Amino acid sequence: MEIQGLHGRLLADLGPAIASGEIPEGTVLRSEELEARYGVSRTVVREAVRVLEAMRLVASRRRVGTTVQPREAWDVFDPLVIRWRLAGADRAAQLSSLGGLRIAVEPVAAALAAAQASEDHCRELSALAVELTVTARSGDLQEFLRHDIAFHALVLRASGNEMFAHLADAVGAVLTGRTEHELMPHHPARYAVALHREVAEAVCAQDAAAAERAMRAIVTGALEELAPTLAEQA
Repeated sequence: MEIQGLHGRLLADLGPAIASGEIPEGTVLRSEELEARYGVSRTVVREAVRVLEAMRLVASRRRVGTTVQPREAWDVFDPLVIRWRLAGADRAAQLSSLGGLRIAVEPVAAALAAAQASEDHCRELSALAVELTVTARSGDLQEFLRHDIAFHALVLRASGNEMFAHLADAVGAVLTGRTEHELMPHHPARYAVALHREVAEAVCAQDAAAAERAMRAIVTGALEELAPTLAEQA
């Protein structure tokens, strides 16, 4: 997700600074200071603050101003918040918490998809598994990422659970972060690609146990691959 325009550029500075703690909790952001510092209008500042408020990174109150909120108040599922946290010193904690979320949700979603998926879902899932195999062999990480995001989003959607489906952007954000921050091998692991094919086959065969088992292996394997990074940055 990218926010365009002048307020997008302002957010590109403020968001990561808040997420990293460079602008700490309790800091009051004053409109006139932001206008002067970034050379933008009050309208641009207001638009940027409105986005940060929607993410609950800040709260605005009359006679107080715009105050940076404590981390427990943030919308931690927002893809931009995830992206900003992955770009900063909070990366290890963010990867660990997102890994835990994926382990808790995606295997269950795969099992549900085996019972709920439509024929169209199955055709698309099978096609994506093929594309993942092809792009993994060629080492095209950007195309692999695109198909990987689509694959996991489709499993969540095919589960028939709208709350699981709503997590697709969060999962996509962490998959993107792994690639952007060079936490992926140049050629995706063969076992992981094979497991994606197993998920697709199990969902299409309506084998809930096999679908859950294969998806659990994918997400636990991804977390294990990141373990050295998490240890270094802890």
